[in-house]
Amino acid sequence: MKISVKTPSKAELDALGVRSWPVWEKEVSTFPWVYDLSETCYLLAGRVTVTTADGSDTSFGEGDLVVFPEGMSCTWNIHSPVRKHYSFG
Repeated sequence: MKISVKTPSKAELDALGVRSWPVWEKEVSTFPWVYDLSETCYLLAGRVTVTTADGSDTSFGEGDLVVFPEGMSCTWNIHSPVRKHYSFG
């Protein structure tokens, strides 16, 4: 299972309706997570490294659009406080 990370254009963000998605915030921390549904998120602030169950690391931060696949188990390591828009499914 792979995490997809890209820097989207304003047009892509508008087409997805990202600005209407809920916002999630989290302080510097490390925690496990399992994705019951796929998640797409757009980082407004922060820096994160996610380590998947197979040991692969993916880093992303402010301005990145990230997609997590359904069923993925991982550990989040938040290096600087995160603020993101998110959408499940």
